[in-house]
Amino acid sequence: MAGNLKLSRLRLRNWKNFQDVDVAVGDRMFLVGPNASGKSNLLDAIRFLHELASSGGFAEAVHRRGGMSALRCLASRRHADVEIHVDLKEGNTGRRWTYELSCRQDNHRRPLVCRERVLRDAAPIIDRPDEADRNDADRLTQTCLEQVNVNLPFRGLAKFFASIRSLCLVPQLVRRPERSGGRSNDPCGSDFLDQVARTTERTRRARLRLIQKALRAAVPQLEAIALTHDGRGLPHLQGRYGHWRSQGTWQTEEQFSDGTLRLMGLIWAALENGGPLLIEEPELSLHPDLVRLLPQMLAHAQRRTGRQIFLSTHSPELLRDEGIGLDETFLLRPGTGGTQVTPAASFPDARQLLADGLSLADVVIPRTRPQNAEQLALLTKA
Repeated sequence: MAGNLKLSRLRLRNWKNFQDVDVAVGDRMFLVGPNASGKSNLLDAIRFLHELASSGGFAEAVHRRGGMSALRCLASRRHADVEIHVDLKEGNTGRRWTYELSCRQDNHRRPLVCRERVLRDAAPIIDRPDEADRNDADRLTQTCLEQVNVNLPFRGLAKFFASIRSLCLVPQLVRRPERSGGRSNDPCGSDFLDQVARTTERTRRARLRLIQKALRAAVPQLEAIALTHDGRGLPHLQGRYGHWRSQGTWQTEEQFSDGTLRLMGLIWAALENGGPLLIEEPELSLHPDLVRLLPQMLAHAQRRTGRQIFLSTHSPELLRDEGIGLDETFLLRPGTGGTQVTPAASFPDARQLLADGLSLADVVIPRTRPQNAEQLALLTKA
């Protein structure tokens, strides 16, 4: 079941920047907005579901975010619960799933489940708190997703959440010899080379060939990519660069540019199967001409895997791709009552502006411009 599930709706209440947000989700989602509007926090709500179903579970996921007080929206009422609600559809059966979680902290600042529900075709499978929770209140410090003795009727849903992947690769972490430190699926990529090494040889070679082919536009001198291990057993990526010597020159990731490493990590993640891939600002370190090609590259990977891709961006170049739809693009605009998330398709003039020859970037980016941005230049004036 897990491989056939897709998110179709995300609703947040009192989650970080968002007091009340309800978003219809498709195969792709492009989040656009000014700095500190909540793009990363919206993606983090989906990442939170991954952590609920992974090692550490509910308590650890809340702790990593600074506790319930850091999760709760500043615009919310006092003592308001934090809520996450997702709807999913099962592609091969048409079955509908819903997962709902409402939580707060107790008098000892422990995160507690206030309500948790799992529904299949609108029929409840789990509806907490139940009798067992009332007899043992400590059970409410865990979600049912992380309890293997409870989640058997919806384990495919738990596996789907666990397969959600985040990516905001930091090249400096990839290059560090002690990069992994025991972390798994690190969004910053500290274990990226370990992930490559753990993949079966056949799959690894196939993906590296695809990556090398895709990188020709960015690094035309890169003729081959391979995985090697050093004397300590640590994995390294090697690239052979062509030049005047007939055999070329092999370099490891330590000599790769930031843009090359970020592209490698992005393509590798996009070629994996699983739940949604969450990408933050994929345009970093890349030439604008390459950024324009990213949506096409990701769409090609999606046709192979069927994986949903949700990303945040500030890049006009990325949004100039004609294949991006208005219904896939969401504008985040902060206000005193929290950030509002608005589909670009809801603006009455958007379709007409596109029909008149403007690009999606021309329609969307001006609406996200911070107020009084020109005041930043005043800092340089004495």
